[in-house]
Order: sequence, then structure tokens, then C-alpha cells
Amino acid sequence: MTKRIAIGADHAGFADKEKIKRQLDMLGVEYEDIGTDSTESVDYPIYAQKVAEKVASGEVERGILVCGSGNGMQIAANKVRGVRAALAWNEETARLAREHNDANVLSVPARIISAEEVSKVIKSYLEAEFEGGRHARRIGEISDLEKSEMS
Repeated sequence: MTKRIAIGADHAGFADKEKIKRQLDMLGVEYEDIGTDSTESVDYPIYAQKVAEKVASGEVERGILVCGSGNGMQIAANKVRGVRAALAWNEETARLAREHNDANVLSVPARIISAEEVSKVIKSYLEAEFEGGRHARRIGEISDLEKSEMS
């Protein structure tokens, strides 16, 4: 299981972030809370970037992001070179994001799924490992896209 995680949320994801932190404590997973620290309105790209940069630098193994739909955080995190952020709304999408896409950041939608489902999604993501094989070639192709002149 993952050893160190950076976790961040915007105002819409704050409550779920706090629940995820308790879950990580119970699982014995070390984490760094990047913020936000309340339900006061904030701009999600700031938190997505901070988490993504920690993942890309290798300071942490994986990241978890929480916002209303999960989309904004995922899009922002994917702008950081070396990050493969995936949106997951159930256990299967979280597991496949790791197994097939080697997602190193997971974004979850606080306003779309229940807190109970968020917990299941996080557990599935943390327990899954990249399968490699045919998927490794595709991840290499994604890395090549990042390196292209158009990026």
C-alpha cells in the first residue's frame, strides 16, 4: 500500500477531505494535508497544483484531490508534467485508474457520490497497483506526449 500521500481539496471537498484523513490514519498511511482548511470559497487550481507538484517531484507517492465534481481538480493536476490524474466515482474506476493508467493522483467528486462511497473509492485506489505489461507502453506514449513540442 502507498506510504505517503498529499491530499488537497477546495471548499466543496473540505468535509470529505477531513473524512479521508481519518481513513488514512486508520490505514496507517502517512499524508500531508495541503488544504483548504474550511468551507470558505477558494480557487481549486491552487490546491490541485500543490498536490500535483509534490507527486511529480517524488516528495509523495500519490495524491488525492477532492472538489465538487472532481473534474476541475483533475484537469488542473494534469497540467503538471509527470502527473496522471484520474477522476473516480466508484471502486472500479479507482482501481482501473491505478492498474491500467498508473494514475498517481486521484480526484473524487464530493457533490456526486456519498461520503461512504468516497471512502470505498479511496481504499480501492490505495490498494491497487499498476499492472505494467501492455499498459506500460501506453503510459510511455502519454509521457511522450508531455515531452512533445506541442506540450
